[in-house]
Amino acid sequence: MSLALQTRPDFPILERRVNGRPLIYLDSAASSQKPRQVIEAVKLYYERSHANVHRSIHTLGEEATALLETARDSVKEFIGAEHREEIVFTRGTTDAINLVAQAVGRAFAPGDEVIVTEMEHHSNLIPWQILARDRSVKLKAVPIVAEGFLDLDAFDRLFTERTRLVALTHVSNVLGTINPVGKIVARCRRAGSLVLVDGAQAVPHLSVNVARLAPDFYVFSGHKMLGPTGIGVLYGRREVLEGLEPAWGGGEMIKEVWLDRAQWNELPWRFEPGTPPIAPAVGLGAAVEYLGKLGMERVLAHEQELTRLCLDRLGALEEVTLYGPRNPEIKGAVVAFNVKGWHPHDGAALLDQDGIAVRAGHHCAMPLMRKLGIVGTLRASFSVFNTPEEIEVLARSVANLKFQL
Repeated sequence: MSLALQTRPDFPILERRVNGRPLIYLDSAASSQKPRQVIEAVKLYYERSHANVHRSIHTLGEEATALLETARDSVKEFIGAEHREEIVFTRGTTDAINLVAQAVGRAFAPGDEVIVTEMEHHSNLIPWQILARDRSVKLKAVPIVAEGFLDLDAFDRLFTERTRLVALTHVSNVLGTINPVGKIVARCRRAGSLVLVDGAQAVPHLSVNVARLAPDFYVFSGHKMLGPTGIGVLYGRREVLEGLEPAWGGGEMIKEVWLDRAQWNELPWRFEPGTPPIAPAVGLGAAVEYLGKLGMERVLAHEQELTRLCLDRLGALEEVTLYGPRNPEIKGAVVAFNVKGWHPHDGAALLDQDGIAVRAGHHCAMPLMRKLGIVGTLRASFSVFNTPEEIEVLARSVANLKFQL
């Protein structure tokens, strides 16, 4: 049975129609749809077990705590972390990156350097800009070349003895480029520099093992991997997290408090002040279980085939310009394109009339758009429930745009 045939009945939203047409949802890079298993897990939590966690003695509090910490264990196993203490729950990828920037930035001195890349999402750029401004740190960017690959020779030139941290995306949310993070992490570790990897577009689609990749920090969001909104994960190597002060203060992140000082809690709770996102974490645990049962190798093969078909069909249209690598084996489940004569927003609006949901705009990557010399793109992105037939419908609708000018 094909993966899409197996999974589509699990996604209730795919039963609806948009503008009188069956919904074709090709916007999972922005936020994926949710299977019934995730929806039901969150619903059941609120109906049966909701309470605040960790400090309650009563039954509901203990049940809620067990559900939260079971979700943490599930995430640990899913991404191949060695220790459960390395899994910190956040509100999302953006929140996780800001947490790291706040925590590590306190130790940075004027003249220290942070390296990013030209393909970064704003979430992995703005926090470092703020750090650079506030701590007089120098911010450098690795350029892209050819179809959207990192210029690794330039990276070597940019890397100096003052480089304190490198922050890069695992998979570009626009180009789909799968970056050689293992090679970059190894380079950073040899030099004693920290490295943060934005895995928001990788964890939903690839088999990620953070213990093997060995970054200092790896971050991702639940809502892009079939889970709820409002939940993300910061993986941090235990020895690195243990050496950091908390980013923010509040309840739960302390062990003991006096009026003039406090003793920090153990990992991971040191970095989780206040009430955590309990229900979203329960949903994330269900999403991780769902993807685990499908098998990430199978997910990858399915989405690579969809990406290959989309590149072939859109690439055959002379009015279409594609962006990013053309080889689906080194590309994530995303295809960015433009149609001659059409602003991306207008093109997306017309595709929506055919029931097709795609993204349009700069995709929170304005420096990359400037590098490409464009204002934005259309973007189709795929998940486990998408079918080859939907790609064919997309290609026909894109082809028909030239008749509507």
